[in-house]
Amino acid sequence: LAKHNKVAIFAVPGAFTPGCSKSHLPSFIDAQDELKSKGVDLTICIATNDAYVMEAWGRTSGGADGGIMFLSDGKDAELTRALGLSMGEGGVMVRSKRYSMIVDGKSGVVEKYFSADESSENTWAPSVLSKL
Repeated sequence: LAKHNKVAIFAVPGAFTPGCSKSHLPSFIDAQDELKSKGVDLTICIATNDAYVMEAWGRTSGGADGGIMFLSDGKDAELTRALGLSMGEGGVMVRSKRYSMIVDGKSGVVEKYFSADESSENTWAPSVLSKL
């Protein structure tokens, strides 16, 4: 998806969860026009929920209509684990820590990575926009 594009990717611990639904996702929905004006071709939201849950969250939240692609890392949380950002390994479901990144698909480089280690707001759209 990122091969020839500049992409903003953000991950959340879970679809339909309060913080993700009330703050994190809306920050990217509200920022779509500004992200595009700064050269972002695609915004992707990732969570370890299954594909059906991600599709439903995208549809009911208005995010899909706003231009955000909702992707599931649900089967084995392969991406989340490969990035070393999994949590809840011993529980019912592996979740992703919050993060965002700007990816330049033409060069294959992650230009900027935003971690929630300092604060979850660090991974919201305003932080991404500040680095574009």
